Order: sequence, then C-alpha cells, then structure tokens
Amino acid sequence: MQPTTLFYVLIGIIVISFLFDKFLDYINAKKFNDTIPEKLVDVYDEDEYKRSQAYKKTNATFSTLTAIFSLLLTLLFFFLDGFRIVDDFARNFSNNSILFGLLFFGIILIGSDIFSLPFSYYKTFVIEEKFGFNKTTLKTFWLDKIKSWLMTIILGGGLLAIVIWFYEFTGKYFWLYTWAIITAFSIFMNMFYAKLMVPIFNKQKPLEEGELKSAINEYAKKVGFTIDNIFVIDGSKRSTKANAYFSGFGSQKRITLFDTLINDLNTDEIVAVLAHEVGHYKKKHIVFNIITTIILTGLTLYILSLFISSPLLSLTLGVSSPSFHIGLIAFGILYSPISEITGLLMNYMSRKFEYQADNYAKETFTSKPLITSLKKLSKNSLSNLTPHPAYVFVHYSHPTLLQRINNLDA
Repeated sequence: MQPTTLFYVLIGIIVISFLFDKFLDYINAKKFNDTIPEKLVDVYDEDEYKRSQAYKKTNATFSTLTAIFSLLLTLLFFFLDGFRIVDDFARNFSNNSILFGLLFFGIILIGSDIFSLPFSYYKTFVIEEKFGFNKTTLKTFWLDKIKSWLMTIILGGGLLAIVIWFYEFTGKYFWLYTWAIITAFSIFMNMFYAKLMVPIFNKQKPLEEGELKSAINEYAKKVGFTIDNIFVIDGSKRSTKANAYFSGFGSQKRITLFDTLINDLNTDEIVAVLAHEVGHYKKKHIVFNIITTIILTGLTLYILSLFISSPLLSLTLGVSSPSFHIGLIAFGILYSPISEITGLLMNYMSRKFEYQADNYAKETFTSKPLITSLKKLSKNSLSNLTPHPAYVFVHYSHPTLLQRINNLDA
C-alpha cells in the first residue's frame, strides 16, 4: 500500500467515525420530545420536564458544534502536515528518541487541550451555570486544568518514556515489557487511586458517626462485607450532581459518597445505592473488568508490535524518518474501529453487571429505595428519560432508568 492511499484510509476512518456519531446524536435528539413512560411520570413535573428538554437540546447543539470544530481542526492538521512540523520541531531540541518523543506528544496533547479550553469554559460557566449545576469557581477551573497537565506530564510522560525505552532496547518483544508495566500500573492505580490521586483534586473525609454510618455498618454486617473505609468527597465544590463509587480491593477497598448524594437522598436510599456498589464487589465485576482490560491491552500491544516498525506508518503522516511516536499515532487511528467494537462489548457487559448489582441490592436490602434514589438522581441531573435504543447500545455503560426500574419491579 502506498503512503498516500493509507493517508486517505486514515482520513476516511476519522470522517466515518464522526458521521456515525452524529447520526446517533441525531436519532437520539429526535426522541427528546417523546412522552415520558408511565413508570417515570413522577420523575419530572411539567416545568421540570421542559427544563430537562432544554438542557438536552442545549447540550446536543453544543456537542455538535464542538465535534465539528474538532473534526475540522484534525483534518487541517493532517492536510497541512502538522505531524511533520511538530516532529521537526521536537527533533531540533534533541536527538534522543525518548526526549523528542515526549516533546512530540506533549505538544500534540497540550496543544489540543488548549484549543478545547474555550469549549470547556463555555460548558462549565455558561451551560452548566444556566441550568443550575455549576459550583466551580474560576480558581478551581484553572487549578484543575494545571493539575491535569502536571499529572499528564508526570504519569503519562513517565509511562511513555518507559515504553519508548522498551521499544529501543528490546525490539519486537517490547510489547511484553510494556504490557507488564501497564498491568502493574493499572492494578496499583485501581487499589490506591482514591488514596493518592483523588486528594489532588478533592477533599475527602471519613463518614461521621450517626444514623447513616450505623445503617451502612448494619447492612454490611448483614451481608458479610467488611468495610472500614467510607468517605465523603466534596463533589459540591464543582457541581450539584451526585454520585457514589467503589474503588480498590482487599484491604484497600473503600466506598466514596459525594456530599451532594448525602444531601439529595435519605438514609435508606443511600444504603440501597451502597448495596448496589457492594453487589459489584460481591459479583466480582471489578476483577472481571481488570482482567478483561489487561487482556485487551495485551492484544492491542501485540498487534501494535507487528506494525510499529513499518516505515509506511511514518511516511503516511509525512515524516520521512520512521519513529515510534509517529507510528503510534497512525496505528491508533487504524486500530480505532477495533477499539469501537471492544468498547461495544465492554458496554454490553457493563449493562449486564448493572442489572446484577441492582438485583443484589434488591435481594439483600430492598428495591423500593433504590428505585426512588435512581429517580431522584435522574431528576437532579436532568437526565434523558427517552434515549434512542441505538444510542443506548453504543454509548451507555448503564441501562436506562426505565430498564433498571422494570428489572427491579420484576
């Protein structure tokens, strides 16, 4: 295959992916005005439903404009030999493959983030503010951005440097070493993310003694689940939207509640939400996800090792000197259709796991408070109650609210 042919294959993948996503957005938007299903009529009153529709339409329009801008910027970068220009710039600073590889990706990633800044700002301080969700201050917004860049440089740059080093010194077997280091890093982060990373962005403190903690401990004792780490995070620092999540395993497992969740739900509803999270742990969903991710990562790296040394990948992006970082960009685009397929499978399994976790909560606690909690959380986030099935199939990692309630009522 000629470099020019492969170049247009890459462009075709990018454009087709864009058109497919916009088609899904279009058919999903056509259902924004659908009548609310009977089981969900108590989620919104008339005014709230109109507000929900306005929120969905505003976000849909904003998403389309953002996607169009991103597509045009990407195509412009491709057709103006942007990768060659950045590669030449990086090589002027060093002949070391690791250093200019890091500089290359640093320019690409941070440059892309800078271009997206106005959209991020508008989303936070105009759209989210208009609909009453935003609690982020300008100081928090910019501190978050700076911290994210620093974490990308330190963690992302460190991992990338190790991967390039493996490639330089182990040749075709680099994927095995890379797979090992990424696996170790993933397991470490899963265990210690809440303890090491979350404090960089949020304050978290142990749940205070009281009715809620007693109810949680009583439930945990009933199902034989040892939980010594229940934390409350200051989610209200950025948004009024609520959440809860389970992280870690073994002695490092912990449950984290957003302070907004505690404000929005009563004690039984919070325990029901936690029962759902415990269900994920008891059903080994976390372990399954880790193992599946490790396997998919290994498969991807092995396929990458078969093509990364091909000069064709670099020539396709206008760079005459074959290099790991250029080949990685071209391969990433070529591999994206496969990533989409594996993403569909992972979303399918995730939706199955959500049903299983709901059933666990229903069997070990009760379904009614879980149903009311799901309705409250949907109402408070102005969720879409009538998404298109195709959109759900592709994008949703959770079943729809109606699907979950039908399952809990069965």
